Amino acid sequence: MTDILNGIRVVEVAAWTFVPAAGAVLADWGADVIKIEHPETGDPQRGLISSGIVSGAGGVNHFVEQPNRGKRSVAIDTRTPDGLELLMKIVETADVFLTNLLPDSRARMGIDVDQVRARNPKIIYARGHGYGSKGELAAQGGFDLAASWARGGIADAYSAGDGSYPPIQRPAFGDSYGGLCIAAGIAGALLKRERTGEPSVVDVSLLGAAIWQLGPDIVGAGVTGQDIPKFNLAEMPNPVASMYKTKDERFIAFVLLQSDRFWTDFCTRLDRTDLITDPLYASAGVRFQNRADCIVELRKTIGSRDLAHWEKAFAGFEGVWDVLRTAHEVHSDPQVIANGYLPRATNTSDIEFALAASPVQFDETPLDLDRAPEHGEHTDVLLAELGFSEDEIIDFKINSVVM
Repeated sequence: MTDILNGIRVVEVAAWTFVPAAGAVLADWGADVIKIEHPETGDPQRGLISSGIVSGAGGVNHFVEQPNRGKRSVAIDTRTPDGLELLMKIVETADVFLTNLLPDSRARMGIDVDQVRARNPKIIYARGHGYGSKGELAAQGGFDLAASWARGGIADAYSAGDGSYPPIQRPAFGDSYGGLCIAAGIAGALLKRERTGEPSVVDVSLLGAAIWQLGPDIVGAGVTGQDIPKFNLAEMPNPVASMYKTKDERFIAFVLLQSDRFWTDFCTRLDRTDLITDPLYASAGVRFQNRADCIVELRKTIGSRDLAHWEKAFAGFEGVWDVLRTAHEVHSDPQVIANGYLPRATNTSDIEFALAASPVQFDETPLDLDRAPEHGEHTDVLLAELGFSEDEIIDFKINSVVM
């Protein structure tokens, strides 16, 4: 973590990944993030591996570690009057209240905006939604596959457009991005409160985040009155702004937007100098007119050699290009290592593993991350910080108020 938000306390009443990911980013930035969990069940994501729904390896539950690193976990049964009062005592010490609970749940539990602000008038109240705070779906829950990937237009944007099934999203794809958006909103609200003294209610929805993420398509569709066309890779308008397969079935992405500037060097590195002055391909205009044939030529050439050959051939090339890497390969990427994008943490079983750092770095310093907390790990410490004696804490446990 860094010290950018040192001294800021966040109370998180949330589960799964979307809103907890926001808490993870705030913890990365130095905030004291207190994750409130039920004493018996905890965050449901803790049970995914033990239930067999997702695979685990080496004693690391990565679905818990990634969105919960650096936090403190306090297990309180907020359904009890004493539990709710304990939560409110923590709220009184906090700068931010962060939740993904639905409106009826917040009201029923007594932790909606007005109820929380009655105990802490200056607290920033941040809410993660599936579909937004207004409209007929405001009270409906949502996961990112539905609210972001499907309804937000992303799935269709990646579909072939021929009636075949669109690709399924990767785990927490919309959640991780949406969580970063919430953290950014909270940072802005903290600055506003510092300057004006006024707290804000911060709202981010998975649907809204998807619309921002797909903004060029969605704005373009509104301007033109139709969906942005989908280009088949075999007929890309600019043949050198596309992807090509190598002999060993790896892929290379070339992004030569100023294609004429790079065409001569590109063809030379392909050992296809015959294409440089070929009247069918010599300029961007004729390459567009003959794009299908041009792509056939490039596919034939690039497909004739393995990836290792092309990595050597294009070393030092001024145009933008790169290799499609797998998630596992990212761990050994020299650029990833040099920039500290995958800092390592050690869990309570003394197992070391990598975490994906949130993407903002301050003062050119990579993040130094800690593991996620065990369920209720910091309950006693937090209650002691609030001034409760050891005997009082034991009473809370006897009465099942805390774990």
